[in-house]
Amino acid sequence: APVILADEPTGALDTRSGEDVLALLKELHREGHTVIVITHNPVIAAHCDRTIQIADGRITSDERKANTAAATSAEFKLNLAARNRWLPDLVEAAKMALNSMRVNLFRTALTLLGVVIGVAAVVAMLAIGDGSKQQVLERISSMGTNLLVVRPGAARVRGSGDIATLVEEDARAIAELATVAAISPERATRATVRFGSIDYQTIIQGAWPGYAQARDWPLASGSFISEDDVKGYAPVVVLGQTVANNLFPDGENPVGKYLLVRNVPFEIVGVLGPRGATPWGTDQDDIVVMPLSTGYMRIFGKRYLQSITVLVVDSNDIKDTEAAIEKLMLERHRGVKDFNIRNTSSILETALATQDTLTLLLASVAAISLLVGGIGVMNIMLVSVTERTREIGVRMATGARMGNILLQFNTEALVVCGIGGLVGVALGIAVALIVQSFGVAILLSPLPAILAFSCAFLTGLLFGYLPARKAAQMDPVVALSYE
Repeated sequence: APVILADEPTGALDTRSGEDVLALLKELHREGHTVIVITHNPVIAAHCDRTIQIADGRITSDERKANTAAATSAEFKLNLAARNRWLPDLVEAAKMALNSMRVNLFRTALTLLGVVIGVAAVVAMLAIGDGSKQQVLERISSMGTNLLVVRPGAARVRGSGDIATLVEEDARAIAELATVAAISPERATRATVRFGSIDYQTIIQGAWPGYAQARDWPLASGSFISEDDVKGYAPVVVLGQTVANNLFPDGENPVGKYLLVRNVPFEIVGVLGPRGATPWGTDQDDIVVMPLSTGYMRIFGKRYLQSITVLVVDSNDIKDTEAAIEKLMLERHRGVKDFNIRNTSSILETALATQDTLTLLLASVAAISLLVGGIGVMNIMLVSVTERTREIGVRMATGARMGNILLQFNTEALVVCGIGGLVGVALGIAVALIVQSFGVAILLSPLPAILAFSCAFLTGLLFGYLPARKAAQMDPVVALSYE
């Protein structure tokens, strides 16, 4: 308190205790407090810097010790500036909050539980949601995000994939467009391949050399099919990882060896790098790629395409390129739209939008848990205010202002939610790592943890204000008489 009133502070005390009280008052005075002592003892009055005598309600004398007034005034101003800083009050309030939590340890633990569960749920749910989103993004990106796929038949017509409307000349015309980086007309079928005594059924994919570039598919070893292979109907193949692992289980390098496709020998010129599954679960590595011309002559028996894969130079041009391809194909097919064009970037956008919705749903459920925890904090703080009514009365009677009481109880709520937030973040990360050990994709990043902790801190500020306001508005006289 800025001003301390001491009415007969040494009354009924022995000499030693009286000296201790005077020493304490002097220490408070040196810290910047104004100490007013009321006493009938001139020995006690002699310790004061200024002595005012009152008789019959009138001031009879006012004496000040020499060389003390200026020093006292300067010291008071210095200490007043220090005392008016909010940091010391905040530190003291935090100490009182921790002491109160320690006194009611079990109740504090129950209060923390709601906040901990809420924060942990937010961190864990967002980690799982972001991990799933990242997994979908990687799988779709592995197919290529700047791709257009032209298929035969009208859109939404069942069985349109085997209609004879697309030919290689269509692909050559599309390749002339300025925004096309690579193109590959394709036809596929299932067939059994054999190496030695091992038979394996897989997908035989006829394609152009642009197939690997369009799908951004690197090689693990060897080389990919070339333009000369396509022009010369070369009997060469490139294996996917799944096929290579099944035909060569001992890890032998397949490049340079021969396998049979429908009893026709083909030389293995390369092995594709691993790609994993598509978003819908198809194994992309279960494939054998050969020149499209060779496939027409030796495997497929039909000279029309199942699709044309187009790689666009810039994703910003994908809409314009799609419109240009549609216009070109309509001209070539005499105005008949017997084809459809799929945009893989739109598939990516749809998948990410769906995943964002699911992540938001998970985060909302977790946020509700945090809200419930905040309500629990408010209830406990209201109980604490009721239990500590006399303490509040004593503090206010000894000079504590409304702001001090408000700061004390708000700080207690913030300390509870702050500790709960830290424990919740640690628990959420631990839960996410445990879930990851079971094969669930997660993505831990600082933002969800910071967001969850900030929400916990704001929850303490929001739900701690009402109890703190109730405590600050108490009448000291009523509080002191509370039983």
